[in-house]
Amino acid sequence: MFRRLIATSNSMGMLWARIPLGIIMIQHGYGKVFGLPNFIQFCDNLGIPPFFAVCAAFGEFFGGLGVLLGGLTRIAAFGVGCTMAVAAITRHMLPGYGFTMNYHGTLPFASEGYEFHSVAVGISMTLMFLGAGAWSLDGLLSKMLARKKSGSAVLKESPALGD
Repeated sequence: MFRRLIATSNSMGMLWARIPLGIIMIQHGYGKVFGLPNFIQFCDNLGIPPFFAVCAAFGEFFGGLGVLLGGLTRIAAFGVGCTMAVAAITRHMLPGYGFTMNYHGTLPFASEGYEFHSVAVGISMTLMFLGAGAWSLDGLLSKMLARKKSGSAVLKESPALGD
C-alpha cells in the first residue's frame, strides 16, 4: 500500500508543476500557521470552526512543503486541493465574486474570484493521479524500497545460503 502511495515516474513535467504550487502554498500557509490564533479568530468570524481553520492552515503550509519536496505528494496534494476547493466555494463562489482575480485592485479586500483556486485544485489533482515525478522524495524512497526488495529476493534465492 505504501509503495503505491509513493510510486511515481521519472517525469520532469511533474517537477515543474510541483515547484510553483509548493512555493505558493507555503507562502499562503506561512502567515496562517505562524499567526494561528489570528487566523482562527478570522475564520471564527466567518463561521468556520477552529478545527477546520487549523486544518486549512496546516493543509496549505505543510501540504505546500510536501508538494514542493515531493514527499508523500499524493497526501500533500490532497490537503492542498481540499483546502483550495473549500476556499473557492465558501469564500469566492458562494458570495458571488465571479471567476477572475482582482487584477487591478479595484475590488474590496478578499473579494476576488476563484481563478487561482481552480488552477491549484487542477495541479493538485494531477499530482494525486500521477505522483511527484522526478527529483522528489517519493521517487528517491521508491527507488530505495525497490532496491531493498530486489536485494532481499536475491538473498533468499541465493545458492550460497544453502537453498
